[in-house]
Amino acid sequence: MAQATLRQRTVGRNAKAQADVQPVLTGDELLAKVQSMESATKEEKAKACGYWIVTKDGKERINLLKFFKAFMEADEAQRRSAGRNGRGPSYRISVQKNGNLLVGSTYTEQMGLKPGDEVEIRLGRKHIQLCPILTEGATDSDLDELEDME
Repeated sequence: MAQATLRQRTVGRNAKAQADVQPVLTGDELLAKVQSMESATKEEKAKACGYWIVTKDGKERINLLKFFKAFMEADEAQRRSAGRNGRGPSYRISVQKNGNLLVGSTYTEQMGLKPGDEVEIRLGRKHIQLCPILTEGATDSDLDELEDME
């Protein structure tokens, strides 16, 4: 987990540092704080995460640009560590030129399928269902979990 860096608040360029030390959140801490403040405004979130200063006029100035940049970096790092690059599943696929349908690894991972597992294709009137074929070690509760995902 990323450590919060400390930043001292200063008033103006030549003023003395104030005793108030505010942690500037980064990484997982930043993402967790933003998630916990769902209903707050972007300014409130940025201030709570430490992205603000006091100007020489004595007014608070929120640095949204630095906040958004830190948030995007943390989000990208989290996606990389989760093994997902690019966009998430859209649950829509197109028929390829040769008539095939390609089901991506994101969907097979959600179903808990591993290389070599077999899937039964069930055709409905206007839909196609993919149902894993239970192996010897699988139980009916495993099938129930998969049906709950639908």
